[in-house]
Amino acid sequence: MTAARKTLIVVAAALVDRDGRLLVQQRPEGKPMAGLWEFPGGKIEPGETPEQALIRELAEELAIDVDHACLAPACFASDRLDDKHLLLLLFVCRKWGGTPIARHASALRWVRPVELHGLDMPPADKPLIGLLEALI
Repeated sequence: MTAARKTLIVVAAALVDRDGRLLVQQRPEGKPMAGLWEFPGGKIEPGETPEQALIRELAEELAIDVDHACLAPACFASDRLDDKHLLLLLFVCRKWGGTPIARHASALRWVRPVELHGLDMPPADKPLIGLLEALI
C-alpha cells in the first residue's frame, strides 16, 4: 500500500472573448514549469470557496473583476504533481470587467481552442483541451 498523497486543489478560468478565443498565460522564469502556457488561476486559500479563490486570483494575476454569477463550472483534471495530487477545477467565464494584463505571467495570449493543441502546457491542462473545443 502506498502512502496517501496530499491533494492540492487549484482553480482556473477559461476566459472566452467575443470572438470565441481563450486567454492563456505563460508561466514566468523561476517558477515550476516556467515557460509553459496555462489557464489563469491558482490555489484555493483556507476558508475560500473555489469561486472566491478564482475571483481573487483573476484580480491578482490579470487585474480583472469577475462576478460569481459569471463563473460556470466546466470540467476538472486530476494529475500527479511531485509528491502531491493535483485536482484542477476549470470554470468558463465570458464576462468580466477590465482588460487583462500580465501581472505575474511572462505573457498573455488569446487563442482559438484548437490552437491549444500546439502550445506547451502543463500535463493537467492537456486533457481539458478537447472538452473546451466541444464547449466553445
